This record gives sequence, structure tokens and C-alpha cells, in this order.
Amino acid sequence: MSEHGVVASTAGAHGLRAVTRALDTVDDLLDALGPDGFVWSEQGAGIATGGVAARVPVARVTEALAAIVTDDEVDRPGTGPVAVGALPFDRDADAVLTIPARIVGRGADGAGWITHIGPPLESVPALRPRASRYAVQAVEAREWWEQAVATALTEIRTGRYDKVVLAREVLVEADTPFDPRAVLRRLRSQQPGCILYADGGFVGATPELLVRRTGSRFESRPMAGTAPGSAAAEVAARLSASGKDAREHRFVVDAVRAAFAPVADTIAVPDAPVVEHFGSLAHLVTPIGGSLAAGDSADAPSALDLARLLHPSPAVGGTPTDAALHAIRRLEPFDRGPYAGPVGWVDARGDGAFAVALRGAQLDGTRALLRAGAGIVAGSDPDSEWAETVAKFEPMLRALVVP
Repeated sequence: MSEHGVVASTAGAHGLRAVTRALDTVDDLLDALGPDGFVWSEQGAGIATGGVAARVPVARVTEALAAIVTDDEVDRPGTGPVAVGALPFDRDADAVLTIPARIVGRGADGAGWITHIGPPLESVPALRPRASRYAVQAVEAREWWEQAVATALTEIRTGRYDKVVLAREVLVEADTPFDPRAVLRRLRSQQPGCILYADGGFVGATPELLVRRTGSRFESRPMAGTAPGSAAAEVAARLSASGKDAREHRFVVDAVRAAFAPVADTIAVPDAPVVEHFGSLAHLVTPIGGSLAAGDSADAPSALDLARLLHPSPAVGGTPTDAALHAIRRLEPFDRGPYAGPVGWVDARGDGAFAVALRGAQLDGTRALLRAGAGIVAGSDPDSEWAETVAKFEPMLRALVVP
């Protein structure tokens, strides 16, 4: 390991030992979240980490995990050494995952475990006091948005691409530093059904599972098409009848199917999406599942491999991919960082899960930077797309701005 904690080669992982033991109970994963730790939580099941045993370039993750001597008495997905983190949206940017020093896990069946890797850990800090004053502002002007959408629509009409997802930013400033665990607890109560995630100060609750791999089986839940509202029947009818949302969603499903095709033995794709509600928002969702082509799961692509294969889908980039990404670089005046990139975990077996990092914020002391986007296709309206981003900001703003 280098002085910066980055494993430059598999040799850097030698000497590490992972010990996993069962726990009688894990009441709340967030209690185990250390400073700058990682969280993945679905309906209370998942993992929470603290400390750093190593930081590993994504291309070396499989080798680094395999190099760790493992004593695992639990032996299930998520036990033993794991690599965790949020990857940049830009697939050409340098990407690193963390092998934590401590992982606390809880299965959907309630079973708990703890894994220790490397040196002793720092203690979990107490919760910080809640802020009493906030300032919320859009970073990019409305005029910029209208011009960017107009440019995208012109380029769509001329055939440069079929869809592009444009994002904008909102900045929240408070009089007291934000506490990631407090924000995550509010998100958990306000966003049922979402995947809770944290990678240091990057926190959120996303509805979209990019991929999960368990043995030779995989699943993905691509989403595109969003509508606010709490009346389920009304929102379902609105989304189902929207030609614009249907086109957006079909782009995404076709791309996910095509990405899995070279590595899958079977793929099951429903004929039509379903409408699912997550808090105050509803989305068109197509559950996709199947089996990987490799007969031995050890030879199959890992969850990390599959996440990198799928990202970026048209749900967060556009289609065709390269043309849409080029448009995003030209039209957006900021680097997306981990927003809309894969966030998740992978273990030494190759099992793991990654979500699309949506509905989140980058916390930095008293500042929180939020990003949200909308898919621009033929027929899009700048005002409607702005309103969609407003709806997507709302869940995170409610978790940050507490009267």
C-alpha cells in the first residue's frame, strides 16, 4: 500500500487478513457507519463500513480481493472482504473503490455479521447538532437551462442523437455542518423502497438498481419516466399514456438488454413496464433478470464488471451513448462527479450490487450540492423538464432542510 492508501498492484493487498464472524443482532446499519464510511441498505438489509484497509483502482479490484487471506464463518454474499464506493459518471475518469477495515452486514433474513480487515478502527462520532438556518439556490440560471434544452432539441431533430439527459445543480448552505448519518436516517424514513447509499459525504436514496449478481444470476431494474404525485392510479395512468416517457423508457430497456446479451445465457424482459412509487415520485420500471453464460460463477463477470458494462445507460446519459455523452460535456457547465454513476459493492466471489447514484447530495461541511436531470427527447418541453428536476430535488431537500 502506498502512503496514500492506494493499492498500485495486487502485491499491495498481500499481508491483509479478513475475519468474518456472525452477529446475534444488527438493529440499525447506520449505527455502524464510520467517518467517511460506506452504506448500502435495502429495507434494512445491506452493509455499513468504517475505516480503510486499501484503496484500489477498479481494474485491480478482483485481484486485490483475491489476495486477501480470508477467514469467513458466515459465507454468504457480502461477507469476507468487499470493495465499495461510488464511481464517477465519466467512464474515462480515474475510478477507485475502497476495501474497508470494518464491514457490518445484515441479510434480508435478519442474519448479521461483522468483518475486520487490517488495523483497529476509529470510533463512530456522535451526531452533530441540527442546523437552524438554510439558504437554497439554483446554481445554473433558468435561462441556461432553456438554451441547453433548445440546443439539444435542435440536435435531436438533425439526427445527432435520439436522447440526452441534461442535469442541473442546487446548492444548500446551513449554519451547522451536515451530519451524513442524520441525513440518511431522514431519507430512510421518507423514501421507502429506495436503496440507501453513502460513500463518505456523498449520500442519497436511489430507486434504481443498476445490477445485482448472486452466483450466476443477475437482475437489473432500469427506470425512465418520472411523475410526481401520491395518487397511484392517477400517476400510473399519466405515465402509461405519455408517449415521451414511453420512448425514454424503451431506449433504456433496449440498451440494458443489449449490454447483457454478450455475457448472458438467458435474459427475461417483460413486454411492458410497470409503474412503481417511491415516496412522492413514480417511475416506469422494467425488471430484467437472467443467468450468466459462464457455467461456473467464479468465471462469470463480477457485479463490478456488469456495472461497468451497463454504465451509462440511456436513463442517465442518452442514446446513442457516445453522441449523448459528448453533448453532456458540451452543454453542462460542471463535472458530474459520482452523480448518476454506479454506487455499490462487490465481494471476493464476484457477488454484489450496484445502483445508479440518483437523489443524492455531496455534503461538505455546511454545504450540500445536489444534482438532478431530465431526459430530453423529441417533444420535450423546457418548462416540463425543469419541473421534473424540481420534483427530483424534492426528496433530498426534505432530508437536508429541516425546520
